[in-house]
Amino acid sequence: MRFLILLLIEVVALISLFTNSSALATTVNPCPQEMVMISGGTFKMGADDSGFVEEQAGENVTITSFCIDKYEVTNAQFTEFVKATNYVTVAECPLSKEQFPDLPDGQRLPGSLVFQMPKQGVKQVQLLSWWHWTPGANWQHPFGNDSNIVGKENYPVVHIAYEDAQAYAQWAEKSLPTEAQWEYAARGGLDGATYTWGNQYSDKKANTWQGIFPFFNTKADGYVGTAKVGSFPANGYGLYDMTGNVWEWTSDWFSLGHENKAHSVNPTGASKSFDPKKPAETALHVIKGGSYLCAPNYCSRYRPAARESESPDTGTTHIGFRLVKNLQH
Repeated sequence: MRFLILLLIEVVALISLFTNSSALATTVNPCPQEMVMISGGTFKMGADDSGFVEEQAGENVTITSFCIDKYEVTNAQFTEFVKATNYVTVAECPLSKEQFPDLPDGQRLPGSLVFQMPKQGVKQVQLLSWWHWTPGANWQHPFGNDSNIVGKENYPVVHIAYEDAQAYAQWAEKSLPTEAQWEYAARGGLDGATYTWGNQYSDKKANTWQGIFPFFNTKADGYVGTAKVGSFPANGYGLYDMTGNVWEWTSDWFSLGHENKAHSVNPTGASKSFDPKKPAETALHVIKGGSYLCAPNYCSRYRPAARESESPDTGTTHIGFRLVKNLQH
């Protein structure tokens, strides 16, 4: 009888230990697989010394804890979504007559914007002339009908318009990050640092453009185009490619600076968008992180504070996304 009592006590103790360990694990990591929990906090958003008026810092911003994808959404993940839902992206649809009434039918073919380096020997080009509307370009055919993503399953999906990212997020039961969430996560705990890894630029830390954009790329980081996700070191929170590779969508409307973002928890930004560089466009979202096309002589937006405006109906060879999952508080 004494032996049975001792055995029972040991079994109860083991069950208690297992239960407490499971509870602890749940508390420490409540995020889905391949997501990282970011503990909430307060940080200074933006940068006053960057030289870009749209990045000017506001008051300190406070956010609550959330989960964020460790990597940018990949071709393999987007393929799974399309197979499950039969979703058709914006780039795979003809341009609408309502939005482009002056275009002839022959120019309404599905397509997207593709980066093309100037021809060899050319030394001067018009601003943005390296972007070409390419019929047939979409997430499955990044450079047009003759291209594909075979062997690039773990590369970031591109040619993703804002509504495409939103549709994927809804299917995945997640959401696009607010700009504040994205920037806080990108900083990796280095509040105030210029880059996600510190204050000194390094072409070995991220997939960016080395050389003189757009004429030549020295490929010092090993890549000319996108890289497989996770090819470069993670930041302090264990997140990959928060610098370079592809720009990433956020849910915020674009406006100059960060006014009023400190006056609510998990701020969602301005109620409407405005970019003085694009005065005719009234619906612009914030994209963050820069891409493989950002170089010191052009763009230089591969910093957590950096931000750019993008039309929600535009997909290109250098825009993708990652998602967050907000925790219950």
